[in-house]
Amino acid sequence: MESTELLPCIEIQTSDHPTVAIIWLHGLGADGSDFASLAPQLDLSGCPGIRFIFPSAPSMPVTVNGGYVMPAWYDIISRSDNAVEDRIGIERSAKAINALIEKEASRGIAYDQIVLAGFSQGCAMVLHAGLRFPHRLAGIMALSGYLPLATSLGAERSSANIDTPIFMAHGDWDAVIIPQRSEQSRDLLTASGYNVHWKSYAMEHSVHPIEVMDMGHFLRRILTVST
Repeated sequence: MESTELLPCIEIQTSDHPTVAIIWLHGLGADGSDFASLAPQLDLSGCPGIRFIFPSAPSMPVTVNGGYVMPAWYDIISRSDNAVEDRIGIERSAKAINALIEKEASRGIAYDQIVLAGFSQGCAMVLHAGLRFPHRLAGIMALSGYLPLATSLGAERSSANIDTPIFMAHGDWDAVIIPQRSEQSRDLLTASGYNVHWKSYAMEHSVHPIEVMDMGHFLRRILTVST
């Protein structure tokens, strides 16, 4: 995947002329359709027109799954907290996310009216890409994931998004990405000065109905009418 190649995406618009874009990344092994059905459940009727973009990751062998080829934003070497991370894959996908942001900007959406959202691996990617993006974004929704390449954030982060609201959510019973890993990311981000809104739910590695309500509340709070 070249840095200039746009990912295949599903798009859903709430109006003919949206002024807000929400780019939503799926988790490992899924595709862009995974969260498309969630958009109408967010109760965003009071918000300006929104274009939801649900990209699909390219397929690649995933080490932790025995080398099985599946949609993935990057390779996972191990599920251990201190495992070697796939920096090349993470940075490649970050360039693809940046390309989607720039596409929305070229379509007339202001950078500060663009939200990045992601689940699991998608969560990791929106935190990585969003906190390094050189223009301020409207917000980041980080669901059931963690901050990858955490030790390099201090040197690589952009001051443009230091005060961008971050909604982080995790399941208390998550056995895929244990809660402690997400909590460590939360604590690092908070200590680094980020504006983190943390929620936990009685669930496994999934999305909770109350979480959907909380996401809708977060989006209604951060989205403003473009002028």
